[in-house]
Amino acid sequence: MATAEQQQNDSVEKNEGQSRHQEVGHKSLLQSDALYQYILETSVYPREPESMKELREITAKHPWNIMTTSADGAVPQPPPQAHWRTEDHRDRVFTGYSLLATALALPDDGKILAMDINRENFEIGLPVMEKAGVAHKVDFREGPGLPLLDQIRSDPIRSNQRTGEEPRVIRFRLRGRGQGQLHQLPQAVDRAGEGGGVIGYDNTLWNGSVVAPPDAPMRKYVRYYRDFVLELNKALAADPRIEICQLPVGDGITLCRRII
Repeated sequence: MATAEQQQNDSVEKNEGQSRHQEVGHKSLLQSDALYQYILETSVYPREPESMKELREITAKHPWNIMTTSADGAVPQPPPQAHWRTEDHRDRVFTGYSLLATALALPDDGKILAMDINRENFEIGLPVMEKAGVAHKVDFREGPGLPLLDQIRSDPIRSNQRTGEEPRVIRFRLRGRGQGQLHQLPQAVDRAGEGGGVIGYDNTLWNGSVVAPPDAPMRKYVRYYRDFVLELNKALAADPRIEICQLPVGDGITLCRRII
Protein backbone atom coordinates (compact mmCIF):
# COMPACT_ATOMS: atom_id res chain seq x y z
CA MET A 1 0.00 0.00 0.00
CA ALA A 2 1.41 3.41 -1.01
CA THR A 3 2.40 5.78 1.77
CA ALA A 4 1.08 9.33 1.97
CA GLU A 5 4.50 10.58 0.86
CA GLN A 6 4.51 8.30 -2.19
CA GLN A 7 1.00 9.39 -3.13
CA GLN A 8 2.03 13.03 -2.85
CA ASN A 9 5.09 12.44 -5.04
CA ASP A 10 2.97 10.63 -7.64
CA SER A 11 0.54 13.55 -7.68
CA VAL A 12 3.33 16.09 -8.11
CA GLU A 13 4.89 14.09 -10.96
CA LYS A 14 1.51 13.79 -12.69
CA ASN A 15 0.82 17.53 -12.41
CA GLU A 16 4.33 18.39 -13.58
CA GLY A 17 3.92 16.08 -16.55
CA GLN A 18 0.61 17.67 -17.51
CA SER A 19 2.03 21.17 -17.16
CA ARG A 20 5.15 20.24 -19.10
CA HIS A 21 2.98 18.88 -21.91
CA GLN A 22 1.36 22.29 -22.25
CA GLU A 23 4.76 24.02 -22.32
CA VAL A 24 6.55 21.61 -24.64
CA GLY A 25 4.33 20.27 -27.28
CA HIS A 26 1.63 22.61 -28.48
CA LYS A 27 2.51 21.53 -32.00
CA SER A 28 3.44 17.99 -31.06
CA LEU A 29 1.58 15.18 -29.34
CA LEU A 30 4.70 13.10 -28.85
CA GLN A 31 5.61 11.82 -25.41
CA SER A 32 8.57 14.11 -24.92
CA ASP A 33 10.22 17.22 -26.25
CA ALA A 34 13.40 15.21 -26.76
CA LEU A 35 11.64 12.81 -29.13
CA TYR A 36 10.17 15.68 -31.14
CA GLN A 37 13.59 17.36 -31.27
CA TYR A 38 15.08 14.09 -32.52
CA ILE A 39 12.62 14.04 -35.43
CA LEU A 40 13.45 17.64 -36.31
CA GLU A 41 17.21 17.12 -36.18
CA THR A 42 17.12 13.77 -37.99
CA SER A 43 14.51 14.23 -40.71
CA VAL A 44 13.49 17.89 -40.92
CA TYR A 45 16.39 20.29 -40.46
CA PRO A 46 18.90 18.43 -42.71
CA ARG A 47 16.48 18.72 -45.67
CA GLU A 48 14.78 21.99 -44.79
CA PRO A 49 15.01 24.52 -47.64
CA GLU A 50 16.95 27.63 -46.71
CA SER A 51 13.89 29.80 -47.31
CA MET A 52 11.81 27.79 -44.83
CA LYS A 53 14.57 27.94 -42.25
CA GLU A 54 14.76 31.70 -42.68
CA LEU A 55 11.00 32.19 -42.29
CA ARG A 56 10.87 29.77 -39.35
CA GLU A 57 13.53 31.79 -37.53
CA ILE A 58 11.78 35.07 -38.34
CA THR A 59 8.45 33.73 -37.11
CA ALA A 60 10.03 32.43 -33.89
CA LYS A 61 10.67 36.05 -32.90
CA HIS A 62 7.02 37.04 -33.40
CA PRO A 63 5.05 37.53 -30.16
CA TRP A 64 2.36 35.18 -31.52
CA ASN A 65 4.81 32.57 -32.83
CA ILE A 66 2.68 29.79 -31.35
CA MET A 67 0.28 30.32 -34.27
CA THR A 68 2.75 29.01 -36.81
CA THR A 69 2.87 25.52 -38.25
CA SER A 70 5.43 23.20 -36.67
CA ALA A 71 8.67 22.65 -38.54
CA ASP A 72 7.74 19.04 -39.31
CA GLY A 73 4.89 20.23 -41.53
CA ALA A 74 6.81 20.35 -44.79
CA VAL A 75 4.92 19.28 -47.90
CA PRO A 76 6.68 16.64 -50.04
CA GLN A 77 7.05 17.38 -53.72
CA PRO A 78 5.17 14.90 -55.91
CA PRO A 79 6.79 12.83 -58.65
CA PRO A 80 6.46 14.39 -62.12
CA GLN A 81 3.83 11.87 -63.21
CA ALA A 82 1.61 12.40 -60.16
CA HIS A 83 -1.70 14.21 -60.48
CA TRP A 84 -1.13 17.02 -58.01
CA ARG A 85 -3.46 19.76 -56.93
CA THR A 86 -3.02 22.98 -58.87
CA GLU A 87 -5.01 25.19 -56.53
CA ASP A 88 -4.84 25.42 -52.76
CA HIS A 89 -7.06 27.55 -50.53
CA ARG A 90 -5.75 28.55 -47.11
CA ASP A 91 -7.68 30.34 -44.43
CA ARG A 92 -5.42 31.98 -41.81
CA VAL A 93 -1.86 31.97 -43.11
CA PHE A 94 -0.14 34.01 -40.34
CA THR A 95 3.45 34.68 -41.52
CA GLY A 96 3.14 32.06 -44.24
CA TYR A 97 5.40 29.23 -43.07
CA SER A 98 3.05 26.43 -44.16
CA LEU A 99 2.08 28.58 -47.15
CA LEU A 100 5.73 28.65 -48.22
CA ALA A 101 5.99 24.88 -47.74
CA THR A 102 3.04 24.36 -50.08
CA ALA A 103 4.27 26.90 -52.62
CA LEU A 104 7.62 25.13 -52.82
CA ALA A 105 5.87 21.79 -53.43
CA LEU A 106 3.40 22.99 -56.06
CA PRO A 107 4.38 23.04 -59.75
CA ASP A 108 5.41 26.38 -61.19
CA ASP A 109 1.92 27.04 -62.54
CA GLY A 110 0.25 26.11 -59.25
CA LYS A 111 -1.82 28.70 -57.41
CA ILE A 112 -2.59 29.26 -53.75
CA LEU A 113 -5.45 31.44 -52.60
CA ALA A 114 -4.26 32.65 -49.20
CA MET A 115 -6.82 34.30 -46.91
CA ASP A 116 -6.22 35.98 -43.59
CA ILE A 117 -7.87 38.76 -41.61
CA ASN A 118 -4.45 40.33 -41.02
CA ARG A 119 -2.24 41.19 -43.99
CA GLU A 120 0.48 42.60 -41.74
CA ASN A 121 1.57 39.14 -40.59
CA PHE A 122 1.56 37.79 -44.15
CA GLU A 123 3.89 40.59 -45.25
CA ILE A 124 6.47 39.40 -42.73
CA GLY A 125 6.99 36.26 -44.78
CA LEU A 126 6.37 37.73 -48.23
CA PRO A 127 10.00 38.85 -48.84
CA VAL A 128 11.16 35.30 -48.10
CA MET A 129 8.66 33.90 -50.61
CA GLU A 130 9.82 36.41 -53.20
CA LYS A 131 13.44 35.47 -52.62
CA ALA A 132 12.52 31.78 -52.95
CA GLY A 133 10.86 32.50 -56.31
CA VAL A 134 7.40 31.28 -55.33
CA ALA A 135 5.54 34.51 -54.53
CA HIS A 136 3.87 34.42 -57.96
CA LYS A 137 1.95 31.31 -56.85
CA VAL A 138 0.28 33.17 -53.98
CA ASP A 139 -2.88 35.23 -54.34
CA PHE A 140 -3.40 36.86 -50.93
CA ARG A 141 -6.82 38.20 -49.94
CA GLU A 142 -7.43 40.03 -46.69
CA GLY A 143 -10.65 39.14 -44.90
CA PRO A 144 -12.62 36.16 -43.53
CA GLY A 145 -12.33 33.00 -45.61
CA LEU A 146 -15.85 31.92 -46.56
CA PRO A 147 -17.11 35.31 -47.80
CA LEU A 148 -13.99 35.59 -49.93
CA LEU A 149 -14.59 32.12 -51.37
CA ASP A 150 -18.16 33.09 -52.23
CA GLN A 151 -16.90 36.21 -53.96
CA ILE A 152 -14.38 34.24 -56.00
CA ARG A 153 -16.90 31.55 -56.93
CA SER A 154 -19.18 34.25 -58.33
CA ASP A 155 -16.35 35.68 -60.46
CA PRO A 156 -17.02 34.37 -64.00
CA ILE A 157 -13.47 35.06 -65.16
CA ARG A 158 -11.89 33.01 -62.39
CA SER A 159 -14.53 30.30 -62.66
CA ASN A 160 -13.86 29.88 -66.38
CA GLN A 161 -10.17 29.38 -65.66
CA ARG A 162 -10.93 26.10 -63.88
CA THR A 163 -11.69 22.95 -65.84
CA GLY A 164 -13.48 21.34 -62.92
CA GLU A 165 -11.10 18.39 -63.14
CA GLU A 166 -8.30 19.45 -60.83
CA PRO A 167 -8.71 18.58 -57.16
CA ARG A 168 -9.03 21.48 -54.78
CA VAL A 169 -7.76 21.71 -51.23
CA ILE A 170 -9.37 24.05 -48.73
CA ARG A 171 -7.71 24.39 -45.36
CA PHE A 172 -9.29 26.04 -42.35
CA ARG A 173 -7.53 26.78 -39.08
CA LEU A 174 -9.37 26.62 -35.81
CA ARG A 175 -7.14 29.29 -34.34
CA GLY A 176 -9.11 32.47 -33.63
CA ARG A 177 -12.44 31.06 -34.78
CA GLY A 178 -14.07 29.10 -32.01
CA GLN A 179 -17.76 28.45 -32.41
CA GLY A 180 -17.90 30.28 -35.72
CA GLN A 181 -16.12 27.26 -37.20
CA LEU A 182 -19.12 25.10 -36.34
CA HIS A 183 -21.58 27.54 -37.88
CA GLN A 184 -19.54 27.53 -41.09
CA LEU A 185 -19.20 23.76 -41.30
CA PRO A 186 -21.99 23.16 -43.87
CA GLN A 187 -20.63 25.79 -46.26
CA ALA A 188 -17.07 24.56 -45.83
CA VAL A 189 -18.06 20.99 -46.65
CA ASP A 190 -19.97 22.20 -49.72
CA ARG A 191 -16.81 23.86 -50.99
CA ALA A 192 -14.78 20.75 -50.27
CA GLY A 193 -17.04 18.86 -52.65
CA GLU A 194 -16.14 21.05 -55.59
CA GLY A 195 -13.66 19.51 -57.97
CA GLY A 196 -13.04 16.46 -55.79
CA GLY A 197 -11.35 18.56 -53.16
CA VAL A 198 -10.42 17.95 -49.57
CA ILE A 199 -10.90 20.14 -46.55
CA GLY A 200 -8.42 19.92 -43.70
CA TYR A 201 -9.15 21.13 -40.19
CA ASP A 202 -6.08 21.96 -38.12
CA ASN A 203 -5.72 21.66 -34.35
CA THR A 204 -8.38 18.97 -33.98
CA LEU A 205 -6.52 17.29 -31.10
CA TRP A 206 -5.85 20.69 -29.52
CA ASN A 207 -2.74 20.05 -27.47
CA GLY A 208 -4.16 16.75 -26.26
CA SER A 209 -6.82 18.60 -24.29
CA VAL A 210 -9.60 16.64 -26.03
CA VAL A 211 -8.90 13.72 -23.68
CA ALA A 212 -7.82 15.72 -20.64
CA PRO A 213 -10.07 15.92 -17.55
CA PRO A 214 -11.98 19.23 -17.31
CA ASP A 215 -9.94 20.21 -14.24
CA ALA A 216 -6.56 19.39 -15.81
CA PRO A 217 -4.01 22.25 -15.83
CA MET A 218 -3.91 23.95 -19.23
CA ARG A 219 -3.31 27.38 -20.67
CA LYS A 220 -6.25 29.74 -20.91
CA TYR A 221 -6.45 29.72 -24.70
CA VAL A 222 -6.30 25.90 -24.73
CA ARG A 223 -9.15 25.68 -22.25
CA TYR A 224 -11.17 28.36 -24.07
CA TYR A 225 -11.19 26.53 -27.41
CA ARG A 226 -11.30 22.99 -26.03
CA ASP A 227 -15.11 22.68 -26.09
CA PHE A 228 -15.29 24.12 -29.60
CA VAL A 229 -12.79 21.53 -30.82
CA LEU A 230 -14.74 18.71 -29.18
CA GLU A 231 -17.96 19.94 -30.82
CA LEU A 232 -16.29 20.25 -34.20
CA ASN A 233 -14.89 16.72 -34.02
CA LYS A 234 -18.33 15.35 -33.16
CA ALA A 235 -19.93 17.30 -35.99
CA LEU A 236 -17.40 16.01 -38.52
CA ALA A 237 -17.81 12.42 -37.35
CA ALA A 238 -21.61 12.65 -37.63
CA ASP A 239 -21.73 14.35 -41.05
CA PRO A 240 -22.94 11.71 -43.58
CA ARG A 241 -21.70 13.77 -46.54
CA ILE A 242 -18.04 13.18 -45.83
CA GLU A 243 -15.48 10.53 -45.03
CA ILE A 244 -12.82 11.64 -42.57
CA CYS A 245 -9.30 10.75 -41.55
CA GLN A 246 -7.92 12.21 -38.33
CA LEU A 247 -4.13 12.31 -38.25
CA PRO A 248 -2.09 12.73 -35.05
CA VAL A 249 0.34 15.03 -36.84
CA GLY A 250 1.49 18.21 -35.12
CA ASP A 251 -1.54 19.30 -33.13
CA GLY A 252 -3.91 17.07 -35.06
CA ILE A 253 -5.42 17.52 -38.50
CA THR A 254 -8.66 16.03 -39.83
CA LEU A 255 -8.97 15.51 -43.58
CA CYS A 256 -12.49 15.40 -45.02
CA ARG A 257 -13.56 14.29 -48.49
CA ARG A 258 -17.11 14.77 -49.65
CA ILE A 259 -18.80 11.58 -50.84
CA ILE A 260 -22.42 12.80 -51.12
